[in-house]
Amino acid sequence: MSQATTQKLVALTILALVLLVWQFLPPALGVPKFIIPTVTDMIGELGRMYRREDLIANTLSTAWYTLLGFAIGSALGAAIGYLLGLSEFWERVLSPYILALQIAPKVAFAPLFIMWFGYNATPKLLVTVLIVFFPVLVNVLAAMKTVDRDMVNLARAYSMTRWQIFKKVEFPSTLPNLMAGLRIASTLAVIGVTVGELVGGNTGLGFLISYGGGQANAAMVFNAIVLLTVIGILLYSVLVWAEERLLHYLPKKEH
Repeated sequence: MSQATTQKLVALTILALVLLVWQFLPPALGVPKFIIPTVTDMIGELGRMYRREDLIANTLSTAWYTLLGFAIGSALGAAIGYLLGLSEFWERVLSPYILALQIAPKVAFAPLFIMWFGYNATPKLLVTVLIVFFPVLVNVLAAMKTVDRDMVNLARAYSMTRWQIFKKVEFPSTLPNLMAGLRIASTLAVIGVTVGELVGGNTGLGFLISYGGGQANAAMVFNAIVLLTVIGILLYSVLVWAEERLLHYLPKKEH
């Protein structure tokens, strides 16, 4: 049996044990279902949510705005990170403002966006973009500072243009950091969308969490959290798959 197969079996075994404990331990301890529902309670509630709460539409809405916010925030973060990395002057001038925005709690902007744009999809999209933007920007900017200067000087010696140096030297060197930033941002994108939906949304899984909490329906809340987790895992997995193919030339750790 290969090591990969063994790892999958161990992971599935742990998952099965967690589900069994979740199913039987709360009732054994006398915990009410409105506090911690069992697995079967959650499955039953999932069917009701499908029939009565537009579960598919709400899940697709959250998934779409997660993907859209991630794409816009990542593109902006990467673009500005590379531009600042190419200009030491502007990087020094704008660094204090970037640091201030990075420190500011992004979720606190959600009520402000709602006041500006109303109770629609725009606030949750903006919160997601804002949360995703900074990890990508910081990773790219840090990578640009560590590019091998000897390689850049060698490229200049061969009379390469600024664009050619970026394309052939700087961008490939920073690609691992860019992908790492994207993986971090993918997990934060789900948080951004959820915060927007919790604060002022009328659709999505965050809205179902808020609605379920108001109805003291813990099973609904747990189901929405599980679906949010699945969305995040899928996005993260796609990025890992893309990273393995883009960075296939990098040496891998031997086990």
